[in-house]
Amino acid sequence: MCGIVGYIGTQQAAPLLLEGLTRLEHRGYDSAGVAVLGGSGLKVAKRAGRVRDLADGLPKRFGGKIGIGHTRWATHGPANDVNAHPHTDELSRVAVVHNGIIDNAAALRAELADDGLVLTSDTDTEVLAHLVARSSAKTLEQRIAEALGRVEGTYGIAVAHADFPDRLVVARNGSPLIIGVGDHEMHVASDLAALVRYTTTVAHLDDGEMATITAAGFSTYRIEATGLAATDRRAKEVDIDPEAYDAGEHDSFMHKELLEQPARAEAVLRGRLDERFGTGHLGGLNLDARELRAFRRVKVLGCGSAYYVGQMGASLLEELARIPADAEAASEFRYRNPIVEPDTLYVAVSQSGETIDTLLAVQEVQRKGGRVIGLVNVVGSAIARQVDGGIYLHSGPEVAVASTKALTNMFLAFGMLAVQLGRVRDLSIADGKRLITGLTRIPEQIDQVLATEADLALVAKRLAEAESLFFVGRVRGFPVAREGAQKFKEITYRHAEAYQTSELKHGPLALISPEVPTVAIVPDDELVERNVAALHEIAARGGPLVVVTHDSVDLGDLESLVVGRIDVPRNERELDPILLTIPLQVLAYHAALELGHDIDKPRNLAKSVTVE
Repeated sequence: MCGIVGYIGTQQAAPLLLEGLTRLEHRGYDSAGVAVLGGSGLKVAKRAGRVRDLADGLPKRFGGKIGIGHTRWATHGPANDVNAHPHTDELSRVAVVHNGIIDNAAALRAELADDGLVLTSDTDTEVLAHLVARSSAKTLEQRIAEALGRVEGTYGIAVAHADFPDRLVVARNGSPLIIGVGDHEMHVASDLAALVRYTTTVAHLDDGEMATITAAGFSTYRIEATGLAATDRRAKEVDIDPEAYDAGEHDSFMHKELLEQPARAEAVLRGRLDERFGTGHLGGLNLDARELRAFRRVKVLGCGSAYYVGQMGASLLEELARIPADAEAASEFRYRNPIVEPDTLYVAVSQSGETIDTLLAVQEVQRKGGRVIGLVNVVGSAIARQVDGGIYLHSGPEVAVASTKALTNMFLAFGMLAVQLGRVRDLSIADGKRLITGLTRIPEQIDQVLATEADLALVAKRLAEAESLFFVGRVRGFPVAREGAQKFKEITYRHAEAYQTSELKHGPLALISPEVPTVAIVPDDELVERNVAALHEIAARGGPLVVVTHDSVDLGDLESLVVGRIDVPRNERELDPILLTIPLQVLAYHAALELGHDIDKPRNLAKSVTVE
């Protein structure tokens, strides 16, 4: 979480830092701050609230051609001016911005306090500024390495020091940092979004790596117990359109990204479907047919929406490849001392490729000899570089906190993986061709769902009135319900709970009332009659019903009791879950709009979760 920017060059730093922070605000928006280094030394300005609040209060004379900035998602201490980054030492010679969590911060703070230092903030980050300032090493790099040697935890840091006015120093361990190469200037950021306006030539730091950045270029080092060892980090061009980071005519990034889904779905499928043999063509897996066939189980690891789409994917894999498959929250995986088997294929799912819980789970699997592939959207991200192979999602930049187009492409990636794995096992060529045809139809069918946005907005207005909601579904429909509840919670701040439809009568039915709507996922499948019967139980207790279904489903006398019926196009039964998910995204968006919320920046959340 949180966002870091840095600049060194020939221009005034402050405007560039503020622009970069605005583009990173989806990574944290509790507070923001900047520090610039000029002829009169180090100047710091920081403020609770949004970046615009910081910009409005910035002093007129705030000059300097070197600077760092930060937009915060609070971990240690509340969101206020004092806890905002950058943090400085007693003499304001050192300024530090930091993403991550220092696990032994309390012990370090106590040690500094025992030495007579009065700390001014509640943060873990402040100790870094004091440790760097108190080092007597000759170079700034050595001082920072010495300070980081005292630290336990994760960090992405950028440091400016008044005694070293020709450089910035950055370091990474578990939290992303990217160096951008310009013309006689250099940039730093925790996300490409802050860089693409100025350069598309970038270098990603690895964990345990430090970089010295001057206006002329950069040098990188590995932090080792014996000192700093030079590394040969090279900058590379990234293929990205700066306009992709602009909302354009849309009132929010989420709305823009909702409507981009048909085109992005085509992008992830392009060149990866073998219609002749009814299979997927996923060369990035780095697995041949013999290796694929040797796996006896699949374990999917993800967090939040990636976990829920992982459940959809596990169902696909089990159904099509006839191989045991399940999904697990990556945040819990390594803490239960998991059994990692050599014949299990592990699949890590992350839009950002920087989700720390998922990255740590990947590393745990690899430490125990397991094979991990990734479903990742961001090229060059930590998970993308860590895994043994994978499928890039080609969703384009996703800025809104609530995932839409990346989630859709995760499902399609699972669809292709399930078909390819199935075809080396027991899936017939006829079924393979059937599913490949189904996958090719999905972009157009998503477009058909989005064309009903006005009707969905009316249903969403009704749901926005409720303080609490249920989302229910069975088998393939249950992860759809979980993802629908997640979207509603994220951006409407309404309580939304997902249950298997069959589990309602085992407790939750006690909460059904006219004030608690239920959004039911009812595909036209082998369970349609049982689903409709369960909806009668809800209606009998006065619970308002919104049914997401297919036009072929006959609700019978229940039809008159439904406050909203949403029909989506039918595909193959195995692929229907993603089409049933799209209207839930639109419902959440319009309900949040009706409630007047900041849709792209929901309270207490941030886009990239880089802390445990």
